[in-house]
Amino acid sequence: QVHLVESGGGLVQAGGSLRLSCTASGSTFSINAMGWYRQAPGKQRELVAMVTSGGSTNYANSVKGRFTISRDNVKNTVYLQMNSLKPEDTAVYYCNAENRSPSLPSFWGQGTQVTVAS
Repeated sequence: QVHLVESGGGLVQAGGSLRLSCTASGSTFSINAMGWYRQAPGKQRELVAMVTSGGSTNYANSVKGRFTISRDNVKNTVYLQMNSLKPEDTAVYYCNAENRSPSLPSFWGQGTQVTVAS
């Protein structure tokens, strides 16, 4: 099994920056792509960014140009650098790892709160 632990959330002013980290442990060979999701109050959980083991990335339009996802395969860690933060970025951010077997569910972290004050 894979265990994901996020860190780096907190309270920042609009325009500020945060860097989230997610470290995977356990059966990390089972991991394909990794990504960050977020869920704001009253909204569906949405994909923020994803990265493959080869470094290819995709971003939600709302964060493109402000957020950067990266991955250290040696440390089994994925990062989300968040710059120019806006109040609408306020959400619980969850780390996700795709299972290499498409018939099996993805792995999820416990979430970390990001709050951006206006």
